[in-house]
Amino acid sequence: MAFELPDLPYAHDALAGGGMSRETLEFHHDLHHKAYVDNGNKLISGGEWADASLEDIITGTYASGAVAQSGVFNNASQHWNHIQFWEMMGPAGRNMPGDLERRIVDAFGSVDGFKSEFCAAGVGQFGSGWCWLVAESDGSLKVTKTENGVNPLCFGQTALLGCDVWEHSYYIDFRNRRPAYLENFLDNLVNWENVAERLSDG
Repeated sequence: MAFELPDLPYAHDALAGGGMSRETLEFHHDLHHKAYVDNGNKLISGGEWADASLEDIITGTYASGAVAQSGVFNNASQHWNHIQFWEMMGPAGRNMPGDLERRIVDAFGSVDGFKSEFCAAGVGQFGSGWCWLVAESDGSLKVTKTENGVNPLCFGQTALLGCDVWEHSYYIDFRNRRPAYLENFLDNLVNWENVAERLSDG
């Protein structure tokens, strides 16, 4: 199945008021994400993964144990990660639904406790990668971090919220201030309604 670059679910300037500029989205979505799509399509063309779903490509290539050398995994996983990332943000949905808030408080003690743990995971991810709020198979919530393009699918988890901490995600707007980028992401960019839907669907 060929990869396709999805349109952003909002205009390129829709997140500017929340701290993510049009320029960042033009570079991040139109260039970086597109590169994962184009490179991934070249790598799977005519091969064993040509007709597989994106999720099957990710879990299958990760299970092979050759992730660091696998261009197929890297491009497929980053394609999937970015699809989720665009949907997890938005100009609306910035108020956390009550059911989600209760689950977060139960798991982390408070919303501020969750945000602190999430930011710490993102700041503590050495080099490039992601930080996540995930639901385990038993329904429990957990904050994780992953290197490069590795994502919760690799561990049988449901991704509820993910933040890209590759430098191209924040350097235009925040330069090297990753902690400030993460705090702003949680306070001004997350579409909490989308997170709540993922929790209920999971």
